[in-house]
Amino acid sequence: MDPGESIHFTALLDNFNSNLWGYHISVPEPIAQIFLSQGDRRVVCRLNDAVEFQCALMPKGDGSYFININKKLRDKLGLKLGMQVQASLRKDDSEYGLPMPEELAELLQQDEDGNALFHALTPGKQRTLLYIVGSPKTSDTRLRRAIVVVEHLKSNGGKINFRRLNEDMKSQ
Repeated sequence: MDPGESIHFTALLDNFNSNLWGYHISVPEPIAQIFLSQGDRRVVCRLNDAVEFQCALMPKGDGSYFININKKLRDKLGLKLGMQVQASLRKDDSEYGLPMPEELAELLQQDEDGNALFHALTPGKQRTLLYIVGSPKTSDTRLRRAIVVVEHLKSNGGKINFRRLNEDMKSQ
């Protein structure tokens, strides 16, 4: 498979009806294996030629894989349980698996200690922090969150206490 090449398939929106996982689409096993054979589950998914997002192929536990479809995506595409979805996947070759918010990138560039602590985190924890910082619509809020995240890492020796981080976010 060439870098950047997309693989297309059709799937049905399904629901696990569990406390852990909800709405998802199943990825046909031969397609999942193409990406897994490259050593990474991170992909960029495009649904109905309208919405593109970075995600991971998640194991169902029986050898098959799925992609979570959150409420925001379902609402944006008008998807309901059992509806057919046109999907395409390509390898996610981005550095972090999520976009790096400008505000956090600038802060990490200026703060050597914060940069070292951020980059010492596991890729999954980095993505979580990128999501936390990058979610707000306004640059001011993203900047405030970036500052809170970096200060949190520095005051906790590079560890994340999500309960405390959440409290710190609320107090800003």
